[in-house]
Amino acid sequence: MRWKKTPRKRDPHICPVCGTRVEKPVKTWQLVAPMPDRYGRITITIMGVFECPNCGHRWRAVISKIKTGGGEVEVETAKGRKKLGAGKPKAPPKREGQIIEIDLDELDEEEEE
Repeated sequence: MRWKKTPRKRDPHICPVCGTRVEKPVKTWQLVAPMPDRYGRITITIMGVFECPNCGHRWRAVISKIKTGGGEVEVETAKGRKKLGAGKPKAPPKREGQIIEIDLDELDEEEEE
């Protein structure tokens, strides 16, 4: 049996089997991304398990995503995105290191001595 792909912006509160709207999830938990995005923001995903009162089907869904850090907070839900805090996020700082030049001829001379 092949699984159907569901659309990404689907309302998580609607049962995928019968279409009944469920008010509250049975269980919720948080997932924290181990790596920040290029603006230094950490993504926190709020997941939930829903159970349909009509047909008894259980499913997992993303309830919301929160991106925090870098001077702003962005909340993404099924209704849309909402930015709180400063304007545009700052670009990541460029790292400039010290340049070291090595002449291979000098290395050969040191080995011979």
